[in-house]
Amino acid sequence: MKPTAQTPRIVTEVPGPHSRAFVASEARHLAPGVQSIATLSGLAIQRAEGSMIEDVDGNRFLDIAGGVCVNAVGHAHPRYRQILKEQIDEVTVGSFTTPRRAAALESVARRTPPGLDKIQLYSGGSEAVEAAMRLAKSYTKKFEFLSFWGGFHGKTAGTLSLIGDGTKNGLGPSLPGTYLAPYADCYRCPLGLKYPSCGIECASFARKVIRNSTTGALAAILVEPMQGTAGNVIPPPEFLPAIREIAHENDALLVADEMITGFGRTGRWFGVEHTGVKPDIMTVGKGLGSGFPVSGLISTDEITRAKPWGNPSGSSSSYGGNPMAGAAVYASVSVIEEDGLVGNSARVGEGMLARLRGLQEKYEFIGDVRGHGLLIGVELVKDRATREPLDKAVCVRLFQECLKRGLVSMVYNPHFRINPPLSINAETAAVALDIVDEAFGVIAREGGWR
Repeated sequence: MKPTAQTPRIVTEVPGPHSRAFVASEARHLAPGVQSIATLSGLAIQRAEGSMIEDVDGNRFLDIAGGVCVNAVGHAHPRYRQILKEQIDEVTVGSFTTPRRAAALESVARRTPPGLDKIQLYSGGSEAVEAAMRLAKSYTKKFEFLSFWGGFHGKTAGTLSLIGDGTKNGLGPSLPGTYLAPYADCYRCPLGLKYPSCGIECASFARKVIRNSTTGALAAILVEPMQGTAGNVIPPPEFLPAIREIAHENDALLVADEMITGFGRTGRWFGVEHTGVKPDIMTVGKGLGSGFPVSGLISTDEITRAKPWGNPSGSSSSYGGNPMAGAAVYASVSVIEEDGLVGNSARVGEGMLARLRGLQEKYEFIGDVRGHGLLIGVELVKDRATREPLDKAVCVRLFQECLKRGLVSMVYNPHFRINPPLSINAETAAVALDIVDEAFGVIAREGGWR
């Protein structure tokens, strides 16, 4: 049977009266600083299924934001829901082994690079990255860290120090012993060079930062195999192997932050698989639990035995690996495997990239289209020659044009990130991109975007 597309349905103005009422009620007590997609849309959500979300007014929207890569298996997947329902009826609190957590860890370990089969679970991405920093210190007995411009690793004190953008402005001082180097963003090369004639100079620059800025006590290099927050940036294939080599030159560990790229998002189980790099530590989350707040650290038996990290209670977390989290990991990984979502991500993502590259020929303000699987980035620019980003106000207008046609997206930034559920089918993806095309057409006809 030919797959059918999920299609949007708009029955009121957006946001509708019931959404406005709930949002206004919540605003009386909700602190500021929530995600832009919520504040710009003004939606109150009643239910969701697959790639579709429905608000309290009965409007139905396609979702290509996916909770910023959290939604792997699709909204309200029946098997995912059933596993969590069964767990909540059995036990929900404690650090004891449960059958589902044991099965979950076995499932994850089957998919990780060889040797990386020791897993600790946490409740959020920042917590897992902080744990990776503690583990690197424990194993190497050193204390300095290198990360990259454009990188995002969390909002706790330690992880904020690793961020390579303005997110940490006003939140200093940074953790002593943290350093930054340029990432291989070839569309906006931070060194003003061109690939491949550059010879991956950004990697060589990282070597210089270590030599000239650190005190020779590098514990680890932390890197996203593909940068998410920076705009779903795909580095050239030589970059990650070069960074791996630099880490080992300095007797440091390579930590691959796979929060966004893990569990099929890029059309492979993990982002490092695209270049064959085996990290020493991986941090994972988002698709690991498909909506349940669970993250993890994955490393080798030798590394995880390092003390004090490996001491009793040395690596644990109050909520990490609780029975519900274990069930969520088991449910998410089981559905990804059983439904073939890694392959689906690769196939549907390839089709979406091809369609978007066609739109690039149509609209002058699309400067670049890139991606692997269903991790897709689109650069919106005023001028293709200068690559100056499109004004934020124009991007917000694009977001609203998409929203009123029934599409929830992240087009409100000039680094337009497309991260639909890994379960989205080609027909639904085509409907979503039809709406993007319509919204772009409105802006193109009106002009004024330069």
